[in-house]
Amino acid sequence: MNDWTAGYVADIGYTYGYYTELNPQRARLAFLYQGLVFPEVGSACELGFGQGLSANLHAAASVVQWCGTDFNPSQAGFAQELAAASGAGAQLFDEAFADFAARTDLPDFDFIGLHGIWSWISDENRQVIVDFVRRKLKVGGVLYISYNTQPGWASFAPMRHLLTEHAEVLGAEGHGIVKRIDGALAFADKLLGLNPAFSQANPFVAERLQKLKEHSRQYLAHEYFNRDWHPMHFATMAKWLAPAKLDYACSAHCLDHIEALSLSGEQQAFLRDIPDPMFRETTRDFLINQQFRRDYWVRGARKLNELERAEALRAQRVILTTGRPDVSLKLRTTVGEATLTESVYHPILDLLADHRVRSLGEIERAVAGAGLSLRQIVEVVMVLTGAGHVAMVQDDRVIARAKPQADRLNAHLCRKARGSNELGFLSSPVTGGGIALNRFQQLFLAAHAAGKEEPAEWVQDAWQIMAVQGQRLVVEGRTLESPEENLAELTARARAFAAKQLPILKALLIARVRSTESS
Repeated sequence: MNDWTAGYVADIGYTYGYYTELNPQRARLAFLYQGLVFPEVGSACELGFGQGLSANLHAAASVVQWCGTDFNPSQAGFAQELAAASGAGAQLFDEAFADFAARTDLPDFDFIGLHGIWSWISDENRQVIVDFVRRKLKVGGVLYISYNTQPGWASFAPMRHLLTEHAEVLGAEGHGIVKRIDGALAFADKLLGLNPAFSQANPFVAERLQKLKEHSRQYLAHEYFNRDWHPMHFATMAKWLAPAKLDYACSAHCLDHIEALSLSGEQQAFLRDIPDPMFRETTRDFLINQQFRRDYWVRGARKLNELERAEALRAQRVILTTGRPDVSLKLRTTVGEATLTESVYHPILDLLADHRVRSLGEIERAVAGAGLSLRQIVEVVMVLTGAGHVAMVQDDRVIARAKPQADRLNAHLCRKARGSNELGFLSSPVTGGGIALNRFQQLFLAAHAAGKEEPAEWVQDAWQIMAVQGQRLVVEGRTLESPEENLAELTARARAFAAKQLPILKALLIARVRSTESS
C-alpha cells in the first residue's frame, strides 16, 4: 500500500494557526530596519500551509496572488473552502512538494514562505523545496522559513526520541495518535520519577515535559511525533539554501532586531567582535540557547543608502491594534523582564491611541517636542510590532480593493464561529493580515454586522446559538450552568467588546462603520 503521508502525521488535523511572519507587510518593516531593499510583492506562495488560514487571510486582505500546497487533502479542502468564500483567487492544492514543484502553471514568486515544515520533512523533500525556490523565486525575492534549531533542542532531543519510540513500539495497536501520545507522556513521567542520571544531567527536561503536557494533542502530534524531526544549526541551513542563491537577510521576529532585549551588554560586545555575519548568527544562537528560528532570506541582498532608508521608513504607515491601556511597558525577554522607557514610548503610544493610521514621518513631526529621533521611533515601532501591538498599513488603493474580499472571508469565518472556537482570526485589509478575535467576539461582530447596535442584542444572538447546542460558558475552570449566569457573563463580555475591541475593529475595517462615523 502506498503511504502518501511520507512519515508525516496525518490522522489528526493541524491546528488553525495564523503566522504573521508570512505577511509581506511585516517582512518589509524588518528589511527596512536592516537597511535592505524589499520587493514589491505581487505573487506569493506558502508551502505546507496546514489548514490554510494564513494563506487565506493574507490573500483576502491584500491584492497579492497567493498559491500554495499542503499534502493533506482534508486540510487543503478546508483551505479551498476559505478561498472560495473570499473570492480572492488563492490557488491552493493538496499536492506533495514534488508534484507541486513540477506544475507548469505557477508564476514566479516575489515571496515564498514555509512555517513549521522544514524540520519535519525528509532530506528528499528539502531538496525538492530548495530546487523549487531556486527556479521560482524571483531575483530580489524573499524566502521566509522557520525551523527547530540547535543548540536549544540539544538537551530535549533524546526525550523526544523516547516519546516517539514509545508511541511507535508500545502504542496500542489500532488506537489513534492521541492515545499513543498520552501513553508516551505518562511513560516519560514515570521514567523521570525514578530520577535517572539523564534528568540529573539535564535538569530542565522535567520542566519542559510538564509544559509539553499543557499543549493540545493536535499540536504535539505534528510538532513531536513525525517520522522526520531534525533540528538544524543555522550554518547547516545556510548550506542547504546556497544552491538557491539566497543571502541571509534578517530575523522575522521583530524583537530579535533589538539586541538589548535579548543580550547583555557584554554579549553584544562579544558578537560585534565577530567579523563574519553568518558565524555571528551561529554564535548568537548559543548565547540565547535558540530553539526555534524564524528567518528571512533574499535572492540577492541589496543595501539602501541612509537617505533611501530614512525616506522609506518615514513613508511607512502604522496603526495601533491594541487598546492603549492594554499596552504594557514590561516585556519578557530571554534575559529576563525588560522595562521600556516611558519618556520614549508614552508620547508615541498616546499619539496612536486613537487608532488612526499615521506614517512614521507624521509621528516624527508630532513627537518632536519630546526630543525623539527617527531612530528611536523606528525602534519603538519594531518593539511594539514584535509584542503584537502595532501593525504595518497598506496603501489606500490596496485597502479599497481588498476590503470586499476580506469582508466576505470574515463573514464566512464568523458563521463558522457559531459552532466552533477553532478559528481565532479575521482578515484586515488595513494591515494585509490577520487579527486575533475569539469565538464570542466574532459572534458579537456578526450581530453588529447585521445592524444590531446594542450589546444586549449581541448577547441574545450568542446565547441562542449556544443554547441550541447545549453549550455553557466556562469561567476560571467552572461551568456556568444556569441561563442567568451565562447571560450575565456574556453581557460583561459584550460590553467590554463594545468599549475596547469594536473601535479598533472599525479602524481596521473589520467591523462595519456607519456613514456618520466615517465622515
